[in-house]
Amino acid sequence: MKIIVPMAGRGSRLRPHTLTVPKPLVPIAGKTIVQRLVEDITRVCGQKIDEIAFIIGDFGTDVEKELVKTAESLGAKGSIYHQEEALGTAHAIWCAKNSLQGPVIVAFADTLFRANFTLDSEKDGFIWVQKVEDPRAYGVIKVNGDQVITDFVEKPQEFVSDLAIIGIYYFKDGTNLKQEIQHLIDHNITENGEFQLTNALENMKQKGLAFLPKQVDEWLDCGNPVAAVYANKRVLEFTENDEERAGLNVENSTIIEPCFIGRNVRLKNSTIGPHVSIGNGTSIRDSKISNSIIQNETSIENAHIEDSMIGNHVEYQGGKNRVSIGDYSKIG
Repeated sequence: MKIIVPMAGRGSRLRPHTLTVPKPLVPIAGKTIVQRLVEDITRVCGQKIDEIAFIIGDFGTDVEKELVKTAESLGAKGSIYHQEEALGTAHAIWCAKNSLQGPVIVAFADTLFRANFTLDSEKDGFIWVQKVEDPRAYGVIKVNGDQVITDFVEKPQEFVSDLAIIGIYYFKDGTNLKQEIQHLIDHNITENGEFQLTNALENMKQKGLAFLPKQVDEWLDCGNPVAAVYANKRVLEFTENDEERAGLNVENSTIIEPCFIGRNVRLKNSTIGPHVSIGNGTSIRDSKISNSIIQNETSIENAHIEDSMIGNHVEYQGGKNRVSIGDYSKIG
């Protein structure tokens, strides 16, 4: 089994946090989005993962090394492919065409999920979905009486289904997917100037491949700071924290669980939690923080923060705020 992870997007909705770090490497409850994603997929796929292929932009060698290390931590080979121009979802996958063979899971790296199922790898394919209240903002599927997918509908303005595609797909044979995407590219079949995965799926369906839905228990978008903070809260609620909190220095402070606290964190005269993640080497003094993500090597003093996201190497002194502060900022 292989996992293909397209993640070359700019992450503009998550700015300023993606000005210095690619979106999939933003931490949620102490682990990057992409690490949590591939770990969760590994748990439900029921097979050994042989390779994880990451499709990235110009993120630099340090990011590439970190991604390879993430794959190796799961016993898989890590492969790096580059998408130099944003030409659509199908084109992003096509950039990893050398890895598109055998059983493949394609997972776009801007979402987390919870699921209680195991994939039947003998089926042609599965598309992971979640029921949504307002399907007009999503791509959705329609199914027949046998629960086989009959239609893919992008952002329907009239109700056709409430099963939204969350961006994770299983293919029994990645070669079929590669051939259909190659067909789109060779014949310049685009929508709004981009090569779309749904067109390749439709062609595969027309050739007799049967795709089935797999409904997840919870779908967590991480595409903007508000969504990322909410995802952090939910992950903290359903993940056991077995971290030792090495080097934690607590002076006259209270930690209200659940929280993630990294290494060598210093807390003085502060109340932390619930639903707070704090990165390595961060110092918090005379403050109250709840439902927030604070990243590495950051200093916070005299602040009352909630529903906030603060980056790496930040110096923040302030009053009562909901803030979104990027890396290397100094405020107060």
